[in-house]
Amino acid sequence: MRVRLKGVHRVKKTLADGTVRQYHYAWRGGPRLSGEPGTPEYLQSLADAHKGTVEAKIAGKLSAIIRAYQNTAEFRVLAAKTQKDYKSILAKIEGKFGTFPIQGLGDRRCRAIFLQWRDEIAETSPRQADYTFQVFARMLAWAYDLNKVPGHPLEKVRKVYRSDRSDVLWHREDQDRFLAAATPEMRLAFLLALGTAQRQADLLAMRWSQYPGDRIRVRQRKTGQFVFIPVIPELKRALDEARESREARPTKSAATTILVNSRGEPWTGDGFRATWRKTCQKAGVADRTFHDIRGTTATRLLMLGFSVGQTAAITGHTLAQVTTLEKYVSRDELLASAQLVNMDGTEPVN
Repeated sequence: MRVRLKGVHRVKKTLADGTVRQYHYAWRGGPRLSGEPGTPEYLQSLADAHKGTVEAKIAGKLSAIIRAYQNTAEFRVLAAKTQKDYKSILAKIEGKFGTFPIQGLGDRRCRAIFLQWRDEIAETSPRQADYTFQVFARMLAWAYDLNKVPGHPLEKVRKVYRSDRSDVLWHREDQDRFLAAATPEMRLAFLLALGTAQRQADLLAMRWSQYPGDRIRVRQRKTGQFVFIPVIPELKRALDEARESREARPTKSAATTILVNSRGEPWTGDGFRATWRKTCQKAGVADRTFHDIRGTTATRLLMLGFSVGQTAAITGHTLAQVTTLEKYVSRDELLASAQLVNMDGTEPVN
C-alpha cells in the first residue's frame, strides 16, 4: 500500500518523446525529491528538504542552540530519566525564548528578561523554577565554552528555593511504621539505604557482586567517588536472607541487582518511586523523603563516635555536609539516646 504524503507537490510533464513523467517536490516551490515514491532514497530526500528548512528558520536563534545541545556527548551521557526531564524543560525554554537572537545573549540586560520568567515559575513552584534554570544555565555554559554564543547571562544565578533538611531524620518510630507496612522488596530497599547512606540511583544499580559478605563497594554515580561500607549485622541478615531466597527460587529474570521488584526484575526509577510513595502513605509516614535516610545514617555514625572524616568516607558526603549534620548531634541529646537505632540494630542504651 502506498501512502500519499501530505504537503508533497506533484507535477506531471510530457517529455519530447511523448512520455508522461511525474515529478515530486517537497512542497510547492520546494526542492525536487529523488528516488521512486516510497523508497528509502525518496523518504530521505524529503526529510533532508524539511530539515534544511527548519535549520534555516532557527539559524541565529536560541532554538538552534537548544537543539544542538541535545545532540552533544555531554547530553548523551546523562541518565535516561535525566535526558527525558531535560528534553521536557528544554522544550519549555524553546517555547518561551526559541526566537531570541543568539547575538542578544551578549547583552547583559537579557539576564533580567530570563530571570523574570524564572520568578513567574517560582510563584507556583520554586523548585521547578530552579531546576528549569539549572538546565538553561548548563546549556548556555556548554554553548559559551564552545564560542557558539557571545555571552553566558545565567552564570552564577542564585536559587529561589532554599531548604535545609539536615535535621530531618527518620526516627525509630518512623522506621518501624515503614518496615511494618513494606513489602519484602521495599523492606530490603529501606534497610540497604539505612545501612549504606547511598543515593537512590546507586542503590537501584547495586549488584550482588558488590557485596562479598562483609562490606559493600560503591562507585557513586554523581561524584565518581569510591566508598567502602562495612555491613552492619541488621543489614547483613537482610542481604543474606534475600540472597538465599533468590537462589532457592530462581525466576525467569536474570537480574543481578540486589534490589528487585515483586517480579524479581530490576526496579525502574519511576516504578520504585511510585511504590515508595504508596508504602509511605500506607505507613502514615509524612514529611520524610527517601533522601532523608542518607542524612539519618550519617547522623547515626556521628552519634556512635565516628569522626567527620570517617563518616564522609563511608557515606560519600563532603566534609562540609557532615559538619552541618554534626551540629544537630550535639544539639539534641534526647535524639541521640532515644530516637535513633544503633548501627548494630539494637536499641540505644541510656
